[in-house]
Amino acid sequence: MRGNETPSASLFSYVQLETRIPADHPLRAIRGMVDKALEAMNRDFEGMYASEGRPSIPPERLLRALLIQILFSVRSERQLMEQLDYNLLFRWFVGLGVDDPVWDPTTFTKNRERLQKSQVADRFFEEVLGQARKAGLVSAEHFTVDGTFIEAWASQKSFQKKDGSDDPPTGGGRNAKVDFKGEKRTNETHESVTDPEARLMRKGGEGAKLVHHGHVLTENRHGLVVESKVTVATGRAEVEAAVELAKRRESGRRGTLGGDKAYDDREFVSGIRQAGMTPHVAQNISKTHSSFIDGRTTGHEGYEISQRRRKMVEEVFGWMKTVGGLRKTRHRGTRLVDWIFRFTMATYNLVRMRKLIPATV
Repeated sequence: MRGNETPSASLFSYVQLETRIPADHPLRAIRGMVDKALEAMNRDFEGMYASEGRPSIPPERLLRALLIQILFSVRSERQLMEQLDYNLLFRWFVGLGVDDPVWDPTTFTKNRERLQKSQVADRFFEEVLGQARKAGLVSAEHFTVDGTFIEAWASQKSFQKKDGSDDPPTGGGRNAKVDFKGEKRTNETHESVTDPEARLMRKGGEGAKLVHHGHVLTENRHGLVVESKVTVATGRAEVEAAVELAKRRESGRRGTLGGDKAYDDREFVSGIRQAGMTPHVAQNISKTHSSFIDGRTTGHEGYEISQRRRKMVEEVFGWMKTVGGLRKTRHRGTRLVDWIFRFTMATYNLVRMRKLIPATV
C-alpha cells in the first residue's frame, strides 16, 4: 500500500541534537581531540579579549567552524554560514544548539581576524601534535621535507609593471581586455597589484602562475606534519625553508631528513649536517651536476627506507589541495596564507590521528 505524503510541521522536537549524530561518526573522534586542544588554550583565549563589554562569539566555536570549512571543502564564509544554519551535524560540531542563530558572514570574518593576528594557529597546531606525541605516533629521529606552490588569489592581469608603464586595458567593464602576449614579464620588473607578495613561478610542464610557497616537515612513522611554513616563492625558498624547519624540531637527537632531488644542494646538505641530521635526499646526477650525497650515505640501509617513506609527504599536499581548499588560496599576503596553511596542517593531522590513535591506545 502506498503511503500518503503528509507534510510535517511539528513545532517542537524532543530529540536531543547529540542523539542525532551516529556514535561511530568520524567527526566524533575529531571533536574529542579538538575539544582537548581548545581546553588547553583557554588562557590564550582569555588574553585576546577585554574583561568588560558585550560578549563576543566564543573563539572555540569560530575555530570549530573553520575546521568544518576545511574538512568539508566549503568555499566561503557566506556558504559556511548558510550550511551551518540548516546542517545539524555542523551545528553539533561547532557547539550551536538547534535554535541558536548563526552569525552574519561579515561578523564571522571580523572575529576570525582577531584569531589570525594572535598565535592561535601555532598553539592549536602544537596542542594537536602534542596529543600525537603522547600517543606515540611521532618519530623523533626520521623526517621528510618538501614544498609545494599554492596558487595566489590574484589573476595574471594583476601582474603589472612596477613603474606603472603598462598600457591601459581596453574594452572597459570589470573584465577589461589586457594583451601581454610577447611581453617579457619577470618578478624583477612586475608585481601583482592584488597580492604584492605573490610571485610568478613555473613548475614542471605547467604554465607560470602567481603563487606562494608552502613547506612542510613530516615525520616518517605515520606521515604527520611536525612543522610548516609559507614563504615568498623564490628560486632558493625550498632549500632555505627546509633547513629552518629542520632546526625547529624539538628532538635533540641525531636523525635523518629525506627529500627529493631538489634538495641535493651543497648549502642544504651542509646546513642539515650542522643541524645534527643526516641528509637522505634523492641523488641528482646528470652530465652537468654531481650529487652532494656520497656512497657512505646511499649505501646505508636507512637511506632506502627514508626514500620509501618520504613519499608520504605527497599525501599531505594531495589532501591539502583537494579537500583543504589550498590548491588556490582565498587569502592574500604571505602572513595570512601562512596562518591558514598552518591551521590546515593541524586539520590534516586530526584526520590522520582519528584512525591511528584508537589502534595505539
